[in-house]
This record gives sequence, structure tokens and C-alpha cells, in this order.
Amino acid sequence: MIKLSLIGHLGQDAVMNTVNGKNVLNFSVAHNERFKTAAGEVKERTIWANCALWAPNSIGPYLLQGTYVYVEGTPYMEMYTDKKGQPAVSLKLRVTNVQLLAGGSRSGERAGEGKEATEPDQPMDDLPF
Repeated sequence: MIKLSLIGHLGQDAVMNTVNGKNVLNFSVAHNERFKTAAGEVKERTIWANCALWAPNSIGPYLLQGTYVYVEGTPYMEMYTDKKGQPAVSLKLRVTNVQLLAGGSRSGERAGEGKEATEPDQPMDDLPF
């Protein structure tokens, strides 16, 4: 299994949907990356991940645009055609863990700081540590 961890800001408020009778919370997370080119020029790019948290608990109201979060889950890529008719790829993440982080949320609020939603992979007493 491949796991992906991402720290970033929410691009918009999370939206609750129902798919095949199950609740899913959808949101997007942006991660800004700074790097230097071979010529020494500093550049920045934003990587977006479209996230889906299945069977979410009470964290939904805290996932507001601009909130700084840590998300973890199983990544997958989805091909699509962009507005210009060109093939493109979207990073998707089936979230197993989301945590609100300090240091950035909408309007400077600390919306639900420390709240956590998890979908454990294994029972707690089977952990190797």
C-alpha cells in the first residue's frame, strides 16, 4: 500500500456528499513548494490534492477554506481533459487521517485546533510499538 502525507491549506470549505448511501466529505488541500532552478532562480509551485474522507465524524464543520491541515491517505491519479482540450492529471487522496494544525485558518481563527478524524488501518492493540 502507498501512503501519502500532505500538509497544506484547504482551498475551499469541505462539502458533505452522499455516494451509494455513504457519507463522504470532499475538500482540496494545497501545498506550496519552493525550489531553485539550475540557473539559481527561486520558483514556487502549488500542488493540489482533492481529498475524500469517507464516513467522516464531526470534523466537517472545522474544515474551512484556509485552514492549515495534515492529511494522510492512499493516493491515486485521475486523468481528465482540461478546458483547453489537453490531457491532464489530478492527484486524489482517500483520506485515512486528518488533523487541524495551528498557524493558519480562515480569518485568523483557530477553528477546532487539535481536532482529529481517523480511520484506523488496524486495531490499536496490534500496533508494532
